[in-house]
Amino acid sequence: MVTTFKVAVLGAQGVGKSAIVRQFLYNEFSEACAPTKTRRVYLPAVVMNGHVHDLQIMDFPPITSFPVNTLQEWADACCRGLRSVHAYILVYDICCFDSFEYIKTIRQQILETRVIGTTETPIIIVGNKRDLQRGRVIPRWNVSNLVKKTWKCGYIECSAKYNWHILLLFSELLKSVGCTRCKHVHTTIRFQGALRRNRCTIM
Repeated sequence: MVTTFKVAVLGAQGVGKSAIVRQFLYNEFSEACAPTKTRRVYLPAVVMNGHVHDLQIMDFPPITSFPVNTLQEWADACCRGLRSVHAYILVYDICCFDSFEYIKTIRQQILETRVIGTTETPIIIVGNKRDLQRGRVIPRWNVSNLVKKTWKCGYIECSAKYNWHILLLFSELLKSVGCTRCKHVHTTIRFQGALRRNRCTIM
């Protein structure tokens, strides 16, 4: 039986979350910043290490708060499907402190409002715009330490512009949602392998 892994991508305005998705899906990047105003849904079939995994990637516009219940979720068209995903990707701009505070707040709201008793939903924190490293506002070690040790979340830095660590991000995503074929393969090996003979492709 094929399982479709549902993924929500969230972040403040201008952090590049849509650019990350488009780089992964279409291998393209635009310098023009087009604000996400409505929820966008992508349904790629990802081939990794010879196996097919179906994804439903939902790119959400910036939300003021995480819906506290199903009624609120479906009352706002921009939030539909947000509470029932298998994993969250929270993106911030490493050069913008406010964007980190935004995902910090959203993460806390997710933990407080998800249905009690359900299985833990993985959250991956993504620091985008690594190509602008000199403008970083919070030291990488500080963020990584907070996210991994205190928040118990995955942490990856990437550059949507140069397609750096984008593949690694989605490899880690499949691992986090319980892809049994990805669980026991070391991240670096899977990433390097994907760049060579086991390249990750979209169908």
